[in-house]
Amino acid sequence: MAHILIVDDDAGIRTLLGGSLSAKGYAVHLAADTVEMDRILATDTIDLVILDVMMPGESGLSACRRLARTCLPIIMLSARAEEADRIHGLELGAGRYLSKPCSPREIAVHVQAALRDRGHGRTSDALRFAGWWIDLASHELLDPDGVLVDLTEGEFKVLRAFVERPRRVLSRDSLLEQARGPDSDAFDRAIDVQVSRLRRKLRARGDEMIRTVRNEGYMFVPDVIRA
Repeated sequence: MAHILIVDDDAGIRTLLGGSLSAKGYAVHLAADTVEMDRILATDTIDLVILDVMMPGESGLSACRRLARTCLPIIMLSARAEEADRIHGLELGAGRYLSKPCSPREIAVHVQAALRDRGHGRTSDALRFAGWWIDLASHELLDPDGVLVDLTEGEFKVLRAFVERPRRVLSRDSLLEQARGPDSDAFDRAIDVQVSRLRRKLRARGDEMIRTVRNEGYMFVPDVIRA
């Protein structure tokens, strides 16, 4: 089941689109502005964002620029249908730019196509969890706002071990082997330090993602999906 986030300050449009997409089997999340959007992205795994351009506070174009770095598919909705506006939205990272008014049926077709395109372009190197995005090939970690998070090589290796085995208890020996290799003679305490530092960086948004399991090791709490 794909999770769709609709961001629009018009409650009527949110309700109409939400009901239409829910009827087609999607899990729908609703936000009236980008503040609510960020809150949802920080706690839920979203597969596609439908984003209104003109909203109070931060505009949809500004939000699109931020979201583009997370590789989330974005469909923009706007009453501004001029070619320059469409081009600007696409240049900022939107995959599709639809002019209002447009029918829920038309939007549903674009949602289906965007998700299908995303599936065809999927790479096993990109993963998402709780709004965060990690590229295992480039060693990049982006927070839900699209900000690059600085990790040491050791911290990245430990995080990689977690995201490749989510919701499983990993012993210190297992993490040590993943982070340092099978020939490492480091003590368990080295892993505790790495996990502690990684936990602080992931907790910057208030989330507790790495749980300590007494006498056994650690567990990565969020669900992880392919990006």
